[in-house]
Amino acid sequence: MPSARPRVLYVTDLAYPARGRRYGDEDVFLASRLREHVDLALCHPRDAVALMDGFDAVVVRNSGPVLEYPDAYEAFRERAAATGTPVYNPLTGRGDMAGKQYLLDLTAAGRPVIPTVDRPEDLHRLPAAERYVVKPRLGADSIGLRVVPADEVRGLVDGDVLVQPHIDFAYEVSFYFVDHDFQYALYAPHTGRRWQLEPYEPGPDDLDFARGFVDWNTLDHGVQRVDACRAPGGELLLVELEDLNPYLSLDALDDTGREAFVSALTASLRRFLHDA
Repeated sequence: MPSARPRVLYVTDLAYPARGRRYGDEDVFLASRLREHVDLALCHPRDAVALMDGFDAVVVRNSGPVLEYPDAYEAFRERAAATGTPVYNPLTGRGDMAGKQYLLDLTAAGRPVIPTVDRPEDLHRLPAAERYVVKPRLGADSIGLRVVPADEVRGLVDGDVLVQPHIDFAYEVSFYFVDHDFQYALYAPHTGRRWQLEPYEPGPDDLDFARGFVDWNTLDHGVQRVDACRAPGGELLLVELEDLNPYLSLDALDDTGREAFVSALTASLRRFLHDA
């Protein structure tokens, strides 16, 4: 007889060496709590295609940058589409899940994002700066990111990179959402120590900023992290919209905060499985 509880394949790379983050610890904790509600098995992203047919749904969590296993990730997406296997987060995200094109689209739309271009003829659209950030279009986790002087930028724009002005921001802050519901915010008060995070109390304008990008992304289910920086003028600018496998920094929360997040995630997953 089939199990009365949903069977969930939880995709994670427990051994991924993330700088300043403990992927394995976070996913061991989350998996232990989700097991209270579903039948759950963990697997590496390279094994997902071989195993996924035996499960009712797949949850993608701290699986590392997909550029580490592009063929396996593409095969996973194709298999999920072909079989109709529900994937959480759904594979329809418009943020990092689909690459960095959204930074160009949001720049063109005049949204509050760090200005981004990818063509030499568009460099004039960026604010003048002494230094610029050049990063791979398909990059992740700061892999391949460079900060270069202004006079070197033009020679590096080859269609495979994005260019942004280097901003001397006051701090970086991340907003965490489950479905469209805000859960908590954390910030890095010390520049250069991105993952030494502390609780952040967002004001109404901060939340409106973050919600605007979650709404733009149109994901009905899932976990999203909106990363921003506080620019010299005081405004927030989007750095990244992480909608595939955002690290949650649950170790920076107190017990009450962690329990609240687990409750929200569990409720979201139940709704997702019901709708699927």
